[in-house]
Amino acid sequence: MTRRRTRTHPLAALLFAAALPLAACGGGDAGEDAGVDDVALDDAGVDDLDNPLDVPGDEVIGGNPGPDEAVTRDIKITALQLAYPDDGLWEEGAEVPLYAAIANTGVTGDRLIDVVGEDFADAELVAVDGADGAIEVNEDDNVYLEPEGPPSVVLTGLDTTLRSSQSIPVTFVFEEAGEVTLEAPVASSPPGQGDFTAPQDPTTED
Repeated sequence: MTRRRTRTHPLAALLFAAALPLAACGGGDAGEDAGVDDVALDDAGVDDLDNPLDVPGDEVIGGNPGPDEAVTRDIKITALQLAYPDDGLWEEGAEVPLYAAIANTGVTGDRLIDVVGEDFADAELVAVDGADGAIEVNEDDNVYLEPEGPPSVVLTGLDTTLRSSQSIPVTFVFEEAGEVTLEAPVASSPPGQGDFTAPQDPTTED
């Protein structure tokens, strides 16, 4: 079998890599490894184990975390970010590029048919072939959404202001898998200024 190798951008690969350590840490029971009494609070009284994305718009503590959110057993969102604004602030009405990595470990394909949210009017989806519309998520493959795509997603008609490291809820709508909602943080730094080294494309060819 020959598997399609999805073209990737260094920042998209970087986002995918950032998700891997978090996924690897999910196997144990946090309650067994460390008691609540052992959790340190910072000067602002923030629990280090709290997810800073639980409150929309809050600043992301410690940079851009990578989600590992399952839509179904086979479809997962493994990275999600809004592009860094040139002046550090997205104004109301802006068009905001979205970065994401979608993994399909199943034996059947699916399609991303929409991206919706309460803080923007619409989303423009561009498929792998460059046409406007649904984005194919082939079986046993990874899809990286990036403004330099295709494929790509751009949120339009932003109805709030967003600065670096703030977040808004974004819902991915799949044709077969259904919907999943995640907090999408604005990148904390411009592309190329992160601390991570982009890995090689994890999609292999047989």
